[in-house]
Amino acid sequence: MKNLPTFRQVWFQLHWFFGITAGTVLIVIGLSGAVLGFREEIVDAITPGGRHVAVAGPPLGAPALAEAVGERFGQRQLGTLTLFAEPGHGARVIFAPPPGQRRGETVWVDPATGEALPQLRAEPFMQWVESLHRWLLLPREDGRVVAGVLAAALLLLSLSGLYLRWPRRPLRWRAWFTFDTGAKGRPFLWGLHSVAGTLALVVYVMFTTTGLYWAYDWIRDPVDRAAGDPRPPRQPAGPRSTEARPGPGAAVPTVGIAPAWSAFDRVAQAAGGWVEVTVRMPAPGAKNLLFTWRGPDAAHERARNRMTVTADGASVSEDDRYEARPAGRRALTTIYPLHMGTYFGLPGRIVNLLAALMLPLFAVTGWMLYLDRRRKQRGIRQQQRVLAGAAVAGTGAAAGGDRVLVSFASQSGTAQGIALRTAALLQSAGVPVSVLPFAALDAERLRHFHRLLLVAATFGEGEAPDSARGAARRLTRPPAPVLHHLQYGLLALGDRHYEKFCGFGHALDHALESAGARRLFPTIEVDDRDPAAIDHWRLAVGSLAGGAALPDAAAFLGGAAEPMRPWRLVSRALLNPGSQGDPLYRVDLLPPAGFSPHWEAGALIEMSPPRPAGACAGTAPPAARRYSVASLPADGSLRLYVRQVRHEGGLGVASGWLTAQAPLDGEVRLRLLDNPGFAPADDDRPAIFIGNGSGYAGLRGHLLARLDAGRHRNWLVFGERQRAFDAYATDELAAWQAAGRLEAVDLVFSRDQAERMYVQDRLQEQAARLRRWLADGACLYVCGSLETMAAGVDAALADILGQEGLDDLIASGRYRRDVY
Repeated sequence: MKNLPTFRQVWFQLHWFFGITAGTVLIVIGLSGAVLGFREEIVDAITPGGRHVAVAGPPLGAPALAEAVGERFGQRQLGTLTLFAEPGHGARVIFAPPPGQRRGETVWVDPATGEALPQLRAEPFMQWVESLHRWLLLPREDGRVVAGVLAAALLLLSLSGLYLRWPRRPLRWRAWFTFDTGAKGRPFLWGLHSVAGTLALVVYVMFTTTGLYWAYDWIRDPVDRAAGDPRPPRQPAGPRSTEARPGPGAAVPTVGIAPAWSAFDRVAQAAGGWVEVTVRMPAPGAKNLLFTWRGPDAAHERARNRMTVTADGASVSEDDRYEARPAGRRALTTIYPLHMGTYFGLPGRIVNLLAALMLPLFAVTGWMLYLDRRRKQRGIRQQQRVLAGAAVAGTGAAAGGDRVLVSFASQSGTAQGIALRTAALLQSAGVPVSVLPFAALDAERLRHFHRLLLVAATFGEGEAPDSARGAARRLTRPPAPVLHHLQYGLLALGDRHYEKFCGFGHALDHALESAGARRLFPTIEVDDRDPAAIDHWRLAVGSLAGGAALPDAAAFLGGAAEPMRPWRLVSRALLNPGSQGDPLYRVDLLPPAGFSPHWEAGALIEMSPPRPAGACAGTAPPAARRYSVASLPADGSLRLYVRQVRHEGGLGVASGWLTAQAPLDGEVRLRLLDNPGFAPADDDRPAIFIGNGSGYAGLRGHLLARLDAGRHRNWLVFGERQRAFDAYATDELAAWQAAGRLEAVDLVFSRDQAERMYVQDRLQEQAARLRRWLADGACLYVCGSLETMAAGVDAALADILGQEGLDDLIASGRYRRDVY
């Protein structure tokens, strides 16, 4: 049965799906909301005298102003009158709506004379923007539903983004708010996208939850009831009464409000005064007037009091003060100010504006990340099609012909990348190409090709990469194949710091020559991605393409190597004091400021130790060293487990620097490296982890990734010397096992019994369980010492599974090693 996606994968798919589908409309809603947040400032800037006047005299009181407005607009009935205590601030008049309309006209008047102020030219545009923001220019009820769906989409985007980037150590602010501004391509886009999202997260949650409240009655009504302020049931719309309306051209009598106003003003002044008050004008014959007012110390713009006064001013029938209301009712009044940002004054509105302006940034970076991911997926699928087609091409004589067979033997992925790019470039020059991993080659397949380009990496001290071991045995064991028809070109990858430089490449060269194959050109040796050697390969490949122009060496290597960066050493601890073995240290480092690194479980670091003190300036710099990474990016730091190497002349150059000589808070120059041969299998199959000593680092990274993904069928077999001194991982492992996240743990302490016991011995004891797990599709990871532990595990697996069974495990990619 096909593996189901993990919880994290589901959230990732939802995040990008809603981002690319709803993103454009969310930009429209966000930017229109940003405009509305500064509505008054925009309106005043376009019509400077539309809401404010020069102070020429004291303002009229509400009764006198109502009379003055009634005289000037005698044919229209006043609906509400709003006054402001701020000197020079106009008064707002809203007239009763004409028959068949929802709203009446709004007019701003001079508070000292009642004369109409200039019409606000930007107001029609602002009303259009408001309709766009609230209803997307749709009919009101339909628009509410659509706006609610979009608010839910933004909420899901925000929360899923938070989940997807949640660091293992969330209290470290650097993990949340920094990224490498000097990075290029996808790392820069991802850093910008995620950090900006973190900064805007709280605002978006506030936008969306308040928007959902207004969008759906099934959300709003329970909230209102819980807050103690249920809305009355909606009454069916009916015809508006016109009994009290005068005929066309007739003057509308102004109802006197002086007694009620005096009663209100006495109460309001006793409470500290008012800064804004709205009087709902009574219809003729009405018995009460409603005053809605805000005091100088109001918490926000909607913290308003209500007062109902009899028309004759004799009594106050309702005095509803904001401060006296239950907490739930007060909370309801904050929904609008929170949505608009006005709850926090001008800073809040500016923050809302910036968050809204970030929406286009998210859309652009999100689309670029999505397209980059699709491009890479297409490249992977294309490579897979090439490999699949090559497998078919290699099955018969007719398929070979004049095709060039490109093959690779790769441990870390470098050889595979060079081979695939070589094949693609030849194909683009019109040369027919087939590609096969070296593991799939045998004498029968080689008989059907006349030209072979082989990229072969050397692993360890002259050995074949894990995936190529079976094919190497088939090619070299007697009887030797006869390959007189074959011409070959060989690119051997290696490192001169190892004694058997390009050892496996030379072994292949010897085997092919012994089988009668002829060289197309002399074997090319590459010392640690040497561009000059790669350039020789480029020219040789170009000759096969008829002299076609081919890209430079960097194209064959997949671009320039990641630069060394100065990481900060923040902690160092000895884990095994008193141990019979060499000291083992836990080393934690933080990335440089502004750099947001990314790596997956199984990754390596390559560090460049400084030249030892006293070394001659003319000797070569110390070789870079590689260490397995024991943490994940979400942890907020990079963790290593480093065995301190001792020589007669003192400490090892690299291990000595990391464990003893590098000062705390000092710099350690390093770069992160992918490790495809030890990469995680991204599915729910079981996993078996085998290692010893500092190999716990590579295994720990994988375990953390699987635990985070909810994959708990994990079995660890791990060896050290003595439980009393070397049990540095037992507490962590016990906690994982107790939580049900680690199914089985076998710790082997070799010197705690008379007869030495090692991890390979435990595998022999657990052979039946091992076969069951492998039968269930388990992937097996080995990390630790090559010559002792890894060799012993190899021998145990060959004994338990048979050599062919082990070769099949390797060929299927289910045996992954990081050994040294």
